[in-house]
Amino acid sequence: MDIPAVTPLDKRFRGYLPVIVDIETAGFNPKKNALLEIAAVIVEYDIHGDLVITERYTTHVVPFKNSELDAAALKFNGIDPYHPFRMAIDEKEALHMLFKPIKEAIKRNECTRAILVGHNPAFDIAFLNAAIDRTQTKRSPFHPFSTFDTATLGGLMYQQTVLAKIAQVAGLEWDNEKAHSALYDAEKTAEIFCRIVNRWKSLEQLDSGE
Repeated sequence: MDIPAVTPLDKRFRGYLPVIVDIETAGFNPKKNALLEIAAVIVEYDIHGDLVITERYTTHVVPFKNSELDAAALKFNGIDPYHPFRMAIDEKEALHMLFKPIKEAIKRNECTRAILVGHNPAFDIAFLNAAIDRTQTKRSPFHPFSTFDTATLGGLMYQQTVLAKIAQVAGLEWDNEKAHSALYDAEKTAEIFCRIVNRWKSLEQLDSGE
């Protein structure tokens, strides 16, 4: 049974539900390099009308057939694609696992589709779309090219564009040892996005004298 949203988000972002996504990969080419880990964080209004994290999902992904693994990329993110304890699943199953709760959140928030929120999201949307094409996944909940970028929003609000520096200026904890985990980075990006949206709401209320 669907859980009703406290206040649907349909009017806030022109019918889009913001879903924060972070993807870890084995390189920079979405058509050649493997997608290794993906996380999605759903945000919704709480009883006070503030945007908060409500759901988190993440999974490791098996490199697709004939994909390329760049050694420098693997050294950077610390992922061993064939480690037996990764409990990785194939791309099609991973997308289905993530898309199901996102579609449910879209429905309860009376939105039309999701919009990907990311830190420099051109990278994430490119890898997501490539995986959707490879697996012939139908009815993706995401807009195929529109995104929200916390690097841009962070530059506007906090005068910083690097995720770690934005988090620090915003007063959030940051653990370098956990960074470059898809879920950790997605959660921090979501926290930053929520803070910016909520701060904007408070500024609007101040301007209107509420």
